[in-house]
Amino acid sequence: MPKAIWNGSVIAEAPDDAVEIVEGNVYFPMHAVREDLLQPSDNTSSCYWKGRANYYHVVVDGKVNQDAAWTYRTPSDAAQRIAGHVAFWHGVEVER
Repeated sequence: MPKAIWNGSVIAEAPDDAVEIVEGNVYFPMHAVREDLLQPSDNTSSCYWKGRANYYHVVVDGKVNQDAAWTYRTPSDAAQRIAGHVAFWHGVEVER
C-alpha cells in the first residue's frame, strides 16, 4: 500500500489499485490524502502534456514544506487519469 510520509506523519495512503504512476511519480486520490496537512499555494507550473499544476504546502507539527505537493485540477485529455489526484516531492518520502 503506497504511503507518503513527511516529518514523521503519513500524509497519504492508498491501495495499489487506487494510485496512478505517471513519469515515476505516485499520484494519490484526494480522498486518500490528509487534506488537513495541505495548505494551498499560489505556485503553479505547466506541463506540455498534463496541463497546469497547482501546488500545496505540506504542514506537519508547525513545520512547512513549501510546494511539496501538486495536483492537476483540470488536466488535459491525455492526463485525465490523474484528475483528483495529488503527488509529492521536496523530501516527502513515498513508499511503494
